[in-house]
Amino acid sequence: MAQSPEPILAARGVRKSFGGVEVLHGVDLDATGGSVLALLGENGAGKSTLVKIASGVYTADAGTIRIGGNEYASLTSREARELGVAIISQEFQDAATLSVAENISMGSLPASRGFVRWAEVRRRAVAILEALEVDIDPDRTVGDLRLGERQIIEIARALSREARVLILDEPTAALSFHEAEVLFDFVRRLRAEGAALVYITHRLDEVERISDRVQVLRDGSTALVAPTSEVDRRAMVEAMIGRRASALGRPAAVGNGEDDRPVLQWTDAGSSDYFDDVNLKVGAHEVVALYGKLGSGASEVAETAFGLRGVDRGALQVGAGDADAPEHPIGAVNTGIGYLPAERKTAGGFMVRPVAENVAVASWQRLARYGFWIRKATEAEAYNRWHEKLSIRSRNDPQQIMGTLSGGNQQKVLLARWLENRCDVLVLVEPTRGVDVGAREDIYGALRELASSGVGVLVVTSDYEEAFQVADRVYVMTKGAIVAELEGDEITTPALLELAGG
Repeated sequence: MAQSPEPILAARGVRKSFGGVEVLHGVDLDATGGSVLALLGENGAGKSTLVKIASGVYTADAGTIRIGGNEYASLTSREARELGVAIISQEFQDAATLSVAENISMGSLPASRGFVRWAEVRRRAVAILEALEVDIDPDRTVGDLRLGERQIIEIARALSREARVLILDEPTAALSFHEAEVLFDFVRRLRAEGAALVYITHRLDEVERISDRVQVLRDGSTALVAPTSEVDRRAMVEAMIGRRASALGRPAAVGNGEDDRPVLQWTDAGSSDYFDDVNLKVGAHEVVALYGKLGSGASEVAETAFGLRGVDRGALQVGAGDADAPEHPIGAVNTGIGYLPAERKTAGGFMVRPVAENVAVASWQRLARYGFWIRKATEAEAYNRWHEKLSIRSRNDPQQIMGTLSGGNQQKVLLARWLENRCDVLVLVEPTRGVDVGAREDIYGALRELASSGVGVLVVTSDYEEAFQVADRVYVMTKGAIVAELEGDEITTPALLELAGG
């Protein structure tokens, strides 16, 4: 279908303030039928605020939203849904105790005379899952699904409502390669049918593959609007960060060639049905990536390093081979292992506690006075040691609540936790998922600096560009087995994709 001349959704002069601080400064946005708009920007640039106003979650302080030829000063979420605007947020909006079918119809359950038509609920779920080419049992409980499967259900619920404007906020962050390809195909079909799509992502390869236009926000204002075909990656990055960007490339080696002792080593290791015969080592002075898509077993390998999962076959040694696999996280910390999980909000950080406390918590035993008394001033000192060094963008207030920071800055606080703990080994799972370009560069730089100081770093990632940019060596994992080990010039993005099944 040809692109519509008039946008289905048009935002004009949108302004929004929180706590007296204006975060959107008169921003425009056009979502045009038959096209995909990639909305880019660093965390805190205003992307999520803008689309939440467009979808009725927030009310603008000034400006208008025009949908289908009608102008609105404000909308409720329900009004926006009825007008055909659907948003899929990074944070799951599902009901974990309900079935897949119930979640897909949640908010629009078919009913007659006050009774839900359960057969229709299931039929609707089967139809949309088949359209998405996803093999998920509609009777399964959503809480039992993998992360990527739950994301697919979020998408399925939005699409089942026949949205004319679909806003996707980092939709592939937790998806496997196959699930992401299925999503891309569905986005293309929706575009061909005349839908207007707004696609928020930090993945520039996705921008090039799926979008027709690019809009970049920086500090609450539009920094760039252009057809995707007319801008390259560097122009997008420079618009996002407001300065010249370094080209995507391999890092300089940090190993000194004298101390390559393994600090973490799996030998013929296996764990339940997740992985088997894993042989992997991380040396001091190096960054190693374990690259694998969702379901490959890579994240489960990382869990064994921190005592969250047992190794029931083979061996896992820490240090020079004189310490076995930790049986629990406390044992891992005492052995000198730090760990950043993929789910920083639910499994990594204490979102309702101060940032200083989040940094100091793993080092309380060392920082405590008389072995048990922790002072706020001591925690603040620990936080201040890393605030500037890691470029944590906050109010520079050690008592600022963790949950008020952007995702990238939350990740930097968690990284500071293990820097303060002086760990010998650092294991990170999806360290830059949902993190903006500028914060990625800061995190990668910190990891390389850690390795240069003698720490062994293992990055477990499903992002091939991350593996390419940060690692000295890369292990590729698929279906519970390591299928390749790459080093130096062998590490290329085509090689990673091919070996992982891409």
